[in-house]
Amino acid sequence: MCGIVAYIGPKQAYPLLIKGLHRLEYRGYDSAGVALMHDNKICLYKSKGKVSDLEQYISNKDTKGNVGIGHTRWATHGSPNDVNAHPHYSMSEDLVIIHNGIIENYATLKEGLSKRGYIFKSETDTEVLAHLIEDIQKKGNYNLFEAVRLALSEVVGAYAIVVMSKNEPNHLIAAKKGSPMVIGIGENEFYMASDATPIVEHTRNVVYLNDEEVALIEPGNDLRIITVGNHEITPYIQQLQIELELLEKGGYDHFMLKEINEQQRSIRDSLRGRMDPNTGRISMAGIIDFEKKFLQARRIIIIGCGTSWHAGLVGEYLFEEYARIPVEVEYASEFR
Repeated sequence: MCGIVAYIGPKQAYPLLIKGLHRLEYRGYDSAGVALMHDNKICLYKSKGKVSDLEQYISNKDTKGNVGIGHTRWATHGSPNDVNAHPHYSMSEDLVIIHNGIIENYATLKEGLSKRGYIFKSETDTEVLAHLIEDIQKKGNYNLFEAVRLALSEVVGAYAIVVMSKNEPNHLIAAKKGSPMVIGIGENEFYMASDATPIVEHTRNVVYLNDEEVALIEPGNDLRIITVGNHEITPYIQQLQIELELLEKGGYDHFMLKEINEQQRSIRDSLRGRMDPNTGRISMAGIIDFEKKFLQARRIIIIGCGTSWHAGLVGEYLFEEYARIPVEVEYASEFR
């Protein structure tokens, strides 16, 4: 799971982002990064490894800024390295984005953007979204809020994103579908995160975004939320009653119990963006690009650890029963 943190307000953002990223380390990750905005200039720092490695890398660099976004990445599209780490610039470097989730039709979107002259530095689906937002802004002269909404209307898959632009330095844009996004409301300041653990020590007032909601976050103004379909939503502000230690465990006594009880939600989240509940149709965007390779496969090896290893064992039975392809499941630490 990736981790997202963001801040906009009167305080220096960098210490808040780093502390927030440490709070999210339990989610697992292989790289980390932050982007800070000061005097309409964006400074972006990211590196493979732990948050502590990122801190060391940034130790002698400019970290000023009252607006910032931070991210811990678990590699999905692209290998774990400095280039694929988040945040990601748009091509002009006017805006940056952090993203949790998988954009399943990224290959189709990337092909169209490449034909329009966009150049990609990373292997990630996230950079595709950054370029898409910028492309929509340029073609239609849209503000960032509207450009993000329009871009997400073209996206298939799950996402939680925060977008920052040096051309619109007074606000951030956040959105979610499938992946979680919490917005903390403070005194003339806002916090954003994948869960409430980085937020609870700063404010108890939070808004949990629902699927396909896009938020305009600007200190001094009320939180504004619209749907991807352009319907205005009244934010539902609730107060956190739980302490940090229990919050990290979702109210359960330990993480294993939390994971067991979240299985139903995890299955639902996995299906979001793939199944239309109204028509019953299933979208396999992102997998279709590799259809020929799958059809030609004579053997499958599934690699995992812990819960994903057990999920692989279930997959083994399904592949062998329905596809008639021999499958082996290996523990990642023992795979050679």
